[in-house]
This record gives sequence, C-alpha cells and structure tokens, in this order.
Amino acid sequence: MVYPIFVYGSPVLRKVANEIDKNYPKLNEFIENMFETMQKSDGIGLAAPQIGESIRLFVINGAPWAEDDESLRYFKKTFINAKIYERSGDDNIYNEGCLSLPGIREEITRKSKIKISYYDENFELHDEEFDGLKARVIQHEYDHIDGILLIDHLPPLKRKLLKRRLTDISKGIVDVSYKIKAPK
Repeated sequence: MVYPIFVYGSPVLRKVANEIDKNYPKLNEFIENMFETMQKSDGIGLAAPQIGESIRLFVINGAPWAEDDESLRYFKKTFINAKIYERSGDDNIYNEGCLSLPGIREEITRKSKIKISYYDENFELHDEEFDGLKARVIQHEYDHIDGILLIDHLPPLKRKLLKRRLTDISKGIVDVSYKIKAPK
C-alpha cells in the first residue's frame, strides 16, 4: 500500500515522535508499506511522520545512490526508536531534498560520522557507526522523528526567501509524481 506523503505545514512533521514497542499493530506490514511508498516516491529515506504516523521509525534504501557511493547498493535498513548519541568528523555540505518539501533542494551541513543505537524490524538492538552518505541520510531521517525539517538548518534569510514556495507546498500547489497530503 502506498501512503500519501505529508508535506510542509502538516502538524505531524513538527512533533517529536513517540517510541514504539514490538507489539505495535501490524508493524511488519507498516514497514513494508513504508518501503513501497518510499520507492514509488523516488526517495531513499522515509520517516513515519512523513506518512502521518508520529512514531520513531524510519526506513532507508540507499540503492538509488549506488552510483555515487557503491557501499549504498545494499544499504536497506529499518530504524526503530533510534538514538544518535555521537556526531563527529568533518562538517560536510550536501545538496539535500525532502519528499515533504517537494521542489526544494538546499545545501545542508551535517557531520560526516555518527554513532547510533536502534532496533531493526525484528526488534533486535544494534549499535553502529556510519559515515559519508549513510550518515547523512540517517541524520536527515532522524531529524524527521524529532520534528525537524531540512529548512531548519538554513539561515533565517534563506528561509525567508523560501516562504512563498513553502506556502504553496502547504496548500498543495506543487507538481509531484507521488501522492501528497497537504494541510490546507
């Protein structure tokens, strides 16, 4: 099942999401639907708040970026109740986009390395370190479960320059190839 993507202005995108346990209703089906939604939307990551569920869950499939980084070809993971507990390395700038902010791409600075603990889809605990594009995508999706959007990383003047485009997105006035749910 393909869910609509909640876009800018949707209150769920600004909430700090809630942790879940292994008894979350139809968890495996929900995760499968998230991967399907992400693929149909041409994304490489998708957080539950982006489909209207305020829970601490996100999925990543790095295969579309394998041309840029071969290590992403088989990087397909589910992150539940993730906690980034260390960000280190260089500050790297990369042009990011977001399914919840269609048509907006901006240079975003993030740390090059992270350490994170999380549960996978089987509720097995992992504690791992990631770097490069893997770390970037994880940090982007992690922001979503904390109610943060990529525009929050921009200076105030840049956000002001995007105001009209953001207003249009919040009204559903945007050309996308995937289903969206606008708040207005």
